[in-house]
Amino acid sequence: MELIRGLQNIKPNHRGCVLTIGNFDGVHLGHQAVLSQVQQIAKARSLPAVVMVFEPQPLELFNPAAAPARLTRFREKYHWLKVQGLDRLLCASFNREFAAQDPEQFITGLLLEKLNVQHLIVGDDFCFGKNRSGNFALLQQAAQQHGFGLTNTASLKQDDVRVSSTLIRQALERDELALAEAMLGRPFSLMGRVRHGEKVGRQLGFPTANVWLYRNKLPVRGVYAIEAFTGQGHFHGVANIGARPTLQGKKEQLEAHFFDFQGDLYGQQIEVILRHKIRAERKFASLPELQQQIQLDAAAARSYFSISN
Repeated sequence: MELIRGLQNIKPNHRGCVLTIGNFDGVHLGHQAVLSQVQQIAKARSLPAVVMVFEPQPLELFNPAAAPARLTRFREKYHWLKVQGLDRLLCASFNREFAAQDPEQFITGLLLEKLNVQHLIVGDDFCFGKNRSGNFALLQQAAQQHGFGLTNTASLKQDDVRVSSTLIRQALERDELALAEAMLGRPFSLMGRVRHGEKVGRQLGFPTANVWLYRNKLPVRGVYAIEAFTGQGHFHGVANIGARPTLQGKKEQLEAHFFDFQGDLYGQQIEVILRHKIRAERKFASLPELQQQIQLDAAAARSYFSISN
């Protein structure tokens, strides 16, 4: 999947496409249904299937405190969109200048002149341009005037409930991992690069892979039984996700201890799947007390996976 990072990098050969626009946070089953529509129309018209996203997401610019926790940061979103088989990902830098443009400028300057969109698929609640004054009705007028196709995304429902990123976040907050998985179409996971930490886990007898999560807010927090996919294989383990209050941690990160693993993962990209919530994150009075709790957490995770010590 080709990545176009920034509207300034759109080239003449990128003109002519079937396009969808949105946050696509989580790339869940609802998103996948939309992407399938894009691909079907693109194939029928022998055009590239393109998805356009914004970084940061609009609410993260205008009201960071109210912005929801990300299910997927950009690198993860790119990965899951690539899995869907899209031809191209266009990532627009979302800033105040971009947000302040007239809706007509968005349509004529970007959709028509730069991209020459032949078919557009968006939700009927899609808003764009200054003060969010552009809407689906305006797109309908433009489609009729300029001759491009326009489709309103039909919401995918599961048990008569619309699949949404919001519902998945709520399921994760309630530790309903199975429900989140049912809406995502895959287990919820976190991805990142293993970095050097303070080596405290090693001192306590539980060496960990440390992954910075690069999120303003975490969609999950606590101690989990995990599965991990690394460049050195597939492992079970236990992980703490949060700010490590016992160690006065400042960065929110993932610390994963893998059972029966010997090796070096520094610099590697890994995927950590959350399988079972063991407990909430909390502060301990001392390192020996933390060590004792880690032993209990590891035993609980082994029991969950039915792995003997």
